[in-house]
Amino acid sequence: MTWFTEKLHTDWQLQLLVGKTLFEKKTEHQHLVIFEHASLGRVLILDDIIQTTEADEFMYHEMLAHVPILAHGNVRSVLIVGGGDGGVLKQVLKHGVERVTQVELDQSVIALCCEYLPAVCGNAFDDPRLDLVIADGAKFVAETEQAFDVIIVDSTDPLGPGEVLFSAEFYAGCKRCLAPGGILVSQNGCPFLQTDEMVDSYRRLRPLFTDVTFFVAPIPTYIGGFMTFGWATMDETARQQPREAIESRYAEAGIESRYYNPDIHVACFALPNYIRELMS
Repeated sequence: MTWFTEKLHTDWQLQLLVGKTLFEKKTEHQHLVIFEHASLGRVLILDDIIQTTEADEFMYHEMLAHVPILAHGNVRSVLIVGGGDGGVLKQVLKHGVERVTQVELDQSVIALCCEYLPAVCGNAFDDPRLDLVIADGAKFVAETEQAFDVIIVDSTDPLGPGEVLFSAEFYAGCKRCLAPGGILVSQNGCPFLQTDEMVDSYRRLRPLFTDVTFFVAPIPTYIGGFMTFGWATMDETARQQPREAIESRYAEAGIESRYYNPDIHVACFALPNYIRELMS
């Protein structure tokens, strides 16, 4: 009997019973493991931290993709930074977007997820609308001449390769390549246990954008209660769309979702007081 112990927190532990290890390798950038779990299905681990599972990935990926796209209402181009498992990409491509650029640092993650986690990515990486760039995300946003309606940062936690994607310089780079009215969203951890991750992002985003906040969703394998997703835009009306407007856009898009719906969209911006206090 083999147990995997996540090493994200120093004084909390999450353990999963490993069924069968399908793949393990130390890539140029990180230690990658994929194993089977009795109730969660296949699990992706990077540097001893759970990234996604077949059982609950839809909650995370649907929220990162559908909330900004349907809040915007007229998205033609999307930039995904990170997201090598393809889950966000699959959700974004459900919309009638014209172009998706995905910048991923580690080519191995994409190749292995296509082989071992097709339930997460499907055939998303074969879509002709995708421009896949293997590069450093921070360098890309600082140098690209393209503009995007939505930027989605699906990064690891601010450790190792993912640390730069939480920096003020990276956020400034995102702002420079957002089209007018564009929206930036990012994963920001579970603030009950990862307070600094959320607070630091808020303080770095606040001087750059007129509307900075978070929206929430519970992701079962990310311990600590609500996960926060960063939200930043110069359009203060984007997150104030009435339910009827979101319902109309959702119906027009014709997407299928297991977690996201227009009611969830409106409600996810209502933050518990303990999270509001971290933004004061």
